[in-house]
Amino acid sequence: MTEPLRIAIVGHTNAGKTSLLRTLTRQVDFGEVSDRPGTTRHAEAIDLRLDGAVAVRFIDTPGLEDSVALLEYLNTLEADSRPERVRAFLRGPEASRSFEQEAKVLRALIEQADAAMIVIDTREPVLPKYRAEIEILSWCAKPIMPVLNFVRYLNTRLDDWHQVLLESGLHARVEFDVVAPFNGSERQLYSDLATLLPARRQQLNGIVDALTLQARERRLAACRVVASTLIDVAAMRRALPAEEFEDDLRQKAFVRAFQDDVRRHARRAVDELLAVFAFRPDDAELAEMPQLGGRWEDDLFNPELLKEAGKRLGLGAMIGAGLGVVADVAMAGLSLGAATTLGATIGGAASGGWRPLWRKLENRLAGVQELTVEDPVLLLLADHLLDLARALEQRGHAAQDKLRVADERVDEGLRGVVRALGAARGHPDWERGEGRRGAGSTDRQALEAEVGRALDQRFEAAAA
Repeated sequence: MTEPLRIAIVGHTNAGKTSLLRTLTRQVDFGEVSDRPGTTRHAEAIDLRLDGAVAVRFIDTPGLEDSVALLEYLNTLEADSRPERVRAFLRGPEASRSFEQEAKVLRALIEQADAAMIVIDTREPVLPKYRAEIEILSWCAKPIMPVLNFVRYLNTRLDDWHQVLLESGLHARVEFDVVAPFNGSERQLYSDLATLLPARRQQLNGIVDALTLQARERRLAACRVVASTLIDVAAMRRALPAEEFEDDLRQKAFVRAFQDDVRRHARRAVDELLAVFAFRPDDAELAEMPQLGGRWEDDLFNPELLKEAGKRLGLGAMIGAGLGVVADVAMAGLSLGAATTLGATIGGAASGGWRPLWRKLENRLAGVQELTVEDPVLLLLADHLLDLARALEQRGHAAQDKLRVADERVDEGLRGVVRALGAARGHPDWERGEGRRGAGSTDRQALEAEVGRALDQRFEAAAA
């Protein structure tokens, strides 16, 4: 078995070392992230696992605090080489006294690591202490990869840091904002490491391939979550008895309860998306959706219902329009009792075991109304959930602020997704929940796959 790559994460206090590790390993609870200096006081290992095996063992180290004084002290030591001066320091008394924190860093790098990533806060000016840190770390004779952090900020001093790295002979570097990483920057980091560790190039290329596959699988899983939720909401159908329909207060309460059910589906989708991208359950929320529009469904014979009825009757797809006309005539004035005489026209649907159509006729003739969501609600929900998935894909696992998604712009490309959801309107049993088949239907699963593919195309279009 190939030994895992061992990487020491080093740098000044509060540069973002622990934050980087949370993002690279997708472990939001690793270590402590704080604005207080010196939060990390001991070297601590954390593993990146790929396909069940440890691919990289990271070593989180304390911040370097007094590098200028340490560099002066190292220059007083007698040794044949700079690495030997560092080792002499680690054997000496000052490693457990004045420079205890720095000794933990250098010992981890020299004794445990194959290479180091030095995390640099590019908002900071290039001060002598930072130059001293870079020089001391170079004395350990291990490959060093600078990770330029906080590069999205307006007050970044990126050009100054580029120059000092060139002056220090560190030509390979990666820009990686630990709060909001650039797409692909994680994989670029390992690709660049291969230039510094040629003996590990094959292993690092394998890590890049595995991370690429994982990213693709997360995106597909996110699209499946959104697709499944949209089908749930499109399939929602709640019946309101005639006497309650006549009562304005009961009618409004029914609508509110229906809206709350839609919100529960949306909230579950948010939780599932957070899990897909390995975030905590409360790390994000959808902005409060505008008043969720329900509609009192006059379109009792959804095209999907009519098409299925036509197939059951053996009359082909064209029966849909004709049956719709007959149904409209029946609703125009026939009582429930009189409606039973329509057996020659539609009774075959019921006697053949296809009850949904007949149930809907009975409900309508009895004055029962059914509530479903309007297409604009589905479009809005699809847009919000897809925006959330995109934001989570680009969010670092050290981010402290709750992510809120309230994009006013609606992706026009999702209209085709909403049209595809029309098939779910005729299947209230497709809604997941207590006492419902939900995801167990083969037809539902096929629609979920179709909608998921369409959402993935929109995801790709936005990323292009």
